[in-house]
Amino acid sequence: MMPLAAKVAAAAIHLALVEDGSPYQRPDLGDIRLQKISRSGNEVEWPFSIDTGTIACVWSAGKKVVTFLEEVEAPDDEHEAPPGRYVIVSVNPFDLVFLNIANRDLFVPADTVETLIKRVAPFAALGERLCDQPRGTTIGPAEL
Repeated sequence: MMPLAAKVAAAAIHLALVEDGSPYQRPDLGDIRLQKISRSGNEVEWPFSIDTGTIACVWSAGKKVVTFLEEVEAPDDEHEAPPGRYVIVSVNPFDLVFLNIANRDLFVPADTVETLIKRVAPFAALGERLCDQPRGTTIGPAEL
């Protein structure tokens, strides 16, 4: 039987060696990959209700989690910065409908979930490619 100190040390070594994609990984700020995106003038199927934002990707619980974040205005002397809204960008209907209830107004209204999935699918794929980049990567527009 291993002494308690040896078990703790073994667990610490295991967690230190956890790579992206591991179900044991707990993400931190250095694990997030970011890319600013903006709607182009001729883009018909833009799924978001705002024209500019940031796609973010992070490995969490062994899977890629892609989000779209709105840009918040800089605070002035009298007001604090408003909290930024975000939505999960996924082709999974459960994620789109239930995980985004609080901020669903960040999506352009869609008649069906299928329509929303078709609109967000290219951005979900973009975010997943972003997750394949090295930790801490920030990519400029149109680089992926």
